[in-house]
Amino acid sequence: MSTAAVLLIVVLLVLMFAGVPITWALGAACVASIVMDPTLSFSVLCQKIFTGCDNFSMLALPAFFLAGDIMAKGGLSKRLVSFADSFVGWISGGISLVAIVACTFFAAISGSSVATTAAIGGLMYPEMVKRGYPEDYSAAVQAIGGTLGIVIPPSIVFVIYGNITGVSVAKLLMAGIVPGVLCGVMLCVYAYFKAKKEHFPKESGFSFKRFLKSFANAVWALLMPIIIMGGIYAGIFTPTESAVVAVFYGLLVCLAIYREITCKGIWEIAKGTAATTANLMFLVVTAQMFGYLITYYRIPVYVTEAFMAVASSKYIFLLLIIILLSICGMFLEVGATNLILGPILAPIAVEFGVDPVHFGMLFVFLLAMGQATPPFGTTMFVACGLSEQPVSRVARQLIPFVLVEIFCAFLFAYVPVLSTFLPNLLQ
Repeated sequence: MSTAAVLLIVVLLVLMFAGVPITWALGAACVASIVMDPTLSFSVLCQKIFTGCDNFSMLALPAFFLAGDIMAKGGLSKRLVSFADSFVGWISGGISLVAIVACTFFAAISGSSVATTAAIGGLMYPEMVKRGYPEDYSAAVQAIGGTLGIVIPPSIVFVIYGNITGVSVAKLLMAGIVPGVLCGVMLCVYAYFKAKKEHFPKESGFSFKRFLKSFANAVWALLMPIIIMGGIYAGIFTPTESAVVAVFYGLLVCLAIYREITCKGIWEIAKGTAATTANLMFLVVTAQMFGYLITYYRIPVYVTEAFMAVASSKYIFLLLIIILLSICGMFLEVGATNLILGPILAPIAVEFGVDPVHFGMLFVFLLAMGQATPPFGTTMFVACGLSEQPVSRVARQLIPFVLVEIFCAFLFAYVPVLSTFLPNLLQ
């Protein structure tokens, strides 16, 4: 491996451990490598940055951000919580199930784990504490429920992963539906048995009248993911176009039906979306330059050879991936792991005969799980912030939930049909 290739990796790691934001760490590593390599020039850097921005599918990012913000601030959260409460609130430990189910519904709209934890957790945490649930456990439920935000479509992480690895974004979005819902069910099963064991309180019996009323109030919100995924599946519009459809649908619902945001509120939402998009695009273009350089220096080839020396089959390879990404999730932010390891590991998976859509779903699911794992889980920190509980107590309550998600990761890794069934219908 050349000096420039080694410098690319070393500078990135040093700057990351020094606390430099990942955007600048990636950019500085690329600049240092180009300076040391006489065969490259900074014109290459400019070309790659332009190419990274000049991509039709990347238009989905600001549109999904805007749609998620509009729906989150337009009265959506409380309607979803009310519907989930009428649906599962009567079961033992029902309010904890409500939190997880509400997170699942909201994840299918916001596409963001942090937004899911903040929006649903802000409503559900005080309600759980009010009903007699331990404060640390209540915070842990919000953190683990939020992880589904980047698995259930629409998902910003799937869009970025598809762009940097060349995998179909539409198929990746479809691949997340079954695993995301199944994981939500498994988390609910654990919460149910936990509630039975600890004798947590529950609501009175199921009321069909209340269920119908809450469903009627939430039906416009519940239709959004159906419209988005149905349009993509039916071939009516692309994932990028579906994001724009989501924006207009969100505006229609929140302005004309829910009427909980104003034109001034939309302007504030748009400004926030613009700032978020700008920050993300800086990250994406530097990551694409980094991806070009690691390919140019044949780093994936060296990593593949290392994996081949250890992994004798794709099943061992998938086991190593689960271990690797579980560890990375403890220390690295989702965006960093996605942008750095995605371009490296995706071609290796193909070499081992793993379906690229299946691997993409597993990769993103493991990133999602990492958001709740201590010591640096982002949804864990959000839950700790809204609950004012110490990280150590919340982390202890999160461990069983994380073990459930690890079980799901093995299930999704070794039963690929759970990920590929819906995407294959697109062919």
